[in-house]
Amino acid sequence: MGFKIHIHPKAYTDIQKAVDYYNEQQKGLGEKFYKTIVKSFETLKANPYYQIRYDNIRCYYTNPFPFLIHFNIDEEQGKVYVLAIIHTSLNPDNNWIRR
Repeated sequence: MGFKIHIHPKAYTDIQKAVDYYNEQQKGLGEKFYKTIVKSFETLKANPYYQIRYDNIRCYYTNPFPFLIHFNIDEEQGKVYVLAIIHTSLNPDNNWIRR
């Protein structure tokens, strides 16, 4: 069974900010980050059962970029809800509340 990905509007903002940052650091790096995110979403569609980290929120690490995709799943509806994409150096409790 494949899951459908639903992305919170602020998670899109998280992605865009990271893409912009990486593009400032090196030409083409933002595109590599974006492709990593897309590939991560494909992984979550196939298998979203990653460890629950806190408050029923699961996280997926976007290797090689130091970000965690914060999400939860609705098994009955077959949906993955992406709530945020946060750099691993940031405390999620202080950087978002999207529940």
